[in-house]
Amino acid sequence: MGTLRLVTDHLELKPLPAQAAAALPEDREAACRTLGARISAEWPDPHLVGVLRRHAGTSVDTECYGVWVMIERCSGTVIGDIGFHGPPDDAGTIEVGYCVIPSRRRRGYATEAASALVGWARSQPSVHVIVAGCDPNNVSSVRTLERVGFRRTGEANGETRWRYGGTSGRPG
Repeated sequence: MGTLRLVTDHLELKPLPAQAAAALPEDREAACRTLGARISAEWPDPHLVGVLRRHAGTSVDTECYGVWVMIERCSGTVIGDIGFHGPPDDAGTIEVGYCVIPSRRRRGYATEAASALVGWARSQPSVHVIVAGCDPNNVSSVRTLERVGFRRTGEANGETRWRYGGTSGRPG
């Protein structure tokens, strides 16, 4: 999985190597070398630090079901993250989440990244359902999910819950 990457118009997406996750946030230089990209001073978001600790223990075979970095192609800089809350469960359900650094928001990067990663997930034989959750007041995230093709399914734990595509079977 070390060479897995998705290229979009403005971004390169790739799974965050466990070695880079282990280095962050303290050893940014080591993480940059491992990633082959610069890291914005705004990344990682403080909420991601606990996730990075867990991701540092993943194997090369399962990195693709964790954190992916969004690298802005024109600058070669990590400007956000996207990824999954873990591998598909027994029902083949996988949950996606994302965050773009404040200085790069409102440029369509979240939509571009989510569209690409959902496309990749749909091609995985073990994935049957793609879900997401977001704060109901986060208008930008709501719009991103709608643009990508998610539909609202309800509310749970203070979040609006979403499902990609149709209501049964394969995503989409």
